[in-house]
Amino acid sequence: MSRQPQIAPLPDRRLHLQDGPIDLIIGADGPETEIRAAYRAAVERFTGLLDELCSELPDLRKAADRERCSLTGIVARRMHMVVAPFAAEMFITPMAAVAGAVAEEILGAMLSAAKLTRAYVNNGGDIALHLRDAATFSVGLMDRPDDAGTMRRMTLRANDGIRGVATSGRRGRSFSLGIADAVTVLARSAAQADAAATVIGNAVDLPGHSAVVRRPAYELQPDSDLGHRLVTCEVGDLCDADVATALASGEQAAQTLLADGLIEGAVLQLAGNIRIVGARPVEVIRPSQLRAAAA
Repeated sequence: MSRQPQIAPLPDRRLHLQDGPIDLIIGADGPETEIRAAYRAAVERFTGLLDELCSELPDLRKAADRERCSLTGIVARRMHMVVAPFAAEMFITPMAAVAGAVAEEILGAMLSAAKLTRAYVNNGGDIALHLRDAATFSVGLMDRPDDAGTMRRMTLRANDGIRGVATSGRRGRSFSLGIADAVTVLARSAAQADAAATVIGNAVDLPGHSAVVRRPAYELQPDSDLGHRLVTCEVGDLCDADVATALASGEQAAQTLLADGLIEGAVLQLAGNIRIVGARPVEVIRPSQLRAAAA
């Protein structure tokens, strides 16, 4: 029998599911009966999903092969599928897409069970999204992690065709080879966005720069799929030219993925500076708007 996940209805009609490192916040809009059906389906599919992934974990931590996939699970194969396009050019494992692929799987179960106008599954900031008719979804973007930062917002609509949002960077939950504070990617699926955010985040970099402290991944996490590869631990003060150089490198990577149809857009952030790839309006939110929203 599969281990039971933690299940917690939230006061605002959202649902919280947690099992080991997987932590989901789920929201749905529609008739009450449809929302209940969607949440039941989410719980049913979530139960045992971590065990499915763990059963193939050694292979999920291996470098992806562009041509072959020995994985058998639905989510595991989805993870491999979205990283495979990058495998010929760089080291990447299916784990680069795990959060987005899990979110996508749970959302798919919900939509198979219910008719919803809007739904999302947020897995630690990597979001699988469903929008119908006039439904919208707002994505918040903070350009730096301290109080001096600027909050921005993108509004996604049903006809945009964007169904996945993912964020990567050195301040996130996973290791990064680059120095970006955050790279947020919009794509046709959450798994695709997750993989691309990892790739672009790694590309925002200043190789060999004295202000960047790196350590082998295995020293920080012995079972990391990155092994001996150097991951970013700390970034000191950078001059404006260095910031521009790092962002330009990431922007070039994002433009390539956009041209190849692998992403729909990206926002790159480093040291209070921002680069936007893809034609998408970004609104600056004033402090008064934040206070009003919190009131």
